[in-house]
Amino acid sequence: MNREQADKIRSGQGFIAALDQSGGSTPKALKLYGIGEDRYSNDTEMFDRIHEMRTRIMTSPSFTGERILGAILFEDTMNRQVEGRDTGDYLWSVKNVVPFIKIDKGLADEAAGAQVMKPMPGLDDLLARAVEKGMFGTKMRSVIKLADKAGVTAVVDQQFEIAHRILDSGLVPIIEPEVDIHSPQKADAEALLKDAIAARLESVPEGRVVMLKLTLPEEDGFYTEFVEHPRVLRVVALSGGYSRDEANARLARNRGVVASFSRAFTEGLHADQSDADFDAAMDAAAQGIFEASRT
Repeated sequence: MNREQADKIRSGQGFIAALDQSGGSTPKALKLYGIGEDRYSNDTEMFDRIHEMRTRIMTSPSFTGERILGAILFEDTMNRQVEGRDTGDYLWSVKNVVPFIKIDKGLADEAAGAQVMKPMPGLDDLLARAVEKGMFGTKMRSVIKLADKAGVTAVVDQQFEIAHRILDSGLVPIIEPEVDIHSPQKADAEALLKDAIAARLESVPEGRVVMLKLTLPEEDGFYTEFVEHPRVLRVVALSGGYSRDEANARLARNRGVVASFSRAFTEGLHADQSDADFDAAMDAAAQGIFEASRT
């Protein structure tokens, strides 16, 4: 674990930009950016277009370590370059932004009101390449839809089981058991999740830390004990489908939690914008999320 990067994540002011849309979510991200499916004819061209979008974001003058603590990348982005440097190296060496990589392969079918992650063949190889490419940590996402103890337990058990493998590789895992914002049992599901995470944090060895990426809770300050937990490097929040304004308002009411927004961060960015308009839109987005993350 890079100590300078760990110190920035632990105590820095700012937020984490989630730029990790993968194969299934890339078409939607491109469409919101103004690039329809008529602009590419296969996956290779699609990933070229999304890398162009991400490069424009990362090279923007408004995208710097002054407000952005870290960035979560898709594996394809990690393997590419920005301005002649490996993406992870560019982020840290040029922008002072800590690089993470998304490692999950998507969600399994729903069972007991939850979706665990699909199997991850080749995980050890991916972790080794992530270390080689200068990644600081990883991110993996599950989804909880109902307040079903069996489903919540399955999600948290799997997350922590894989987190231990990530820790063994020298990387810091972001554990992301998302609670669906549309769940009719959202508050009850969050209560079950909180208990399950608290129990499993005891399994993290002394001297090691994980990060938690959690849905903005119904009860303000609900995750304060994790913000203060010695085994938790940082608690970050996902936007989960809330508009940026709503996500920022909820985030500001949760002291010590910082943003890790994806769609809410890139909201308002468009392929047809001039560079000046693009940078202005990014500046406004970054500043709003930064302010909400400072509480």
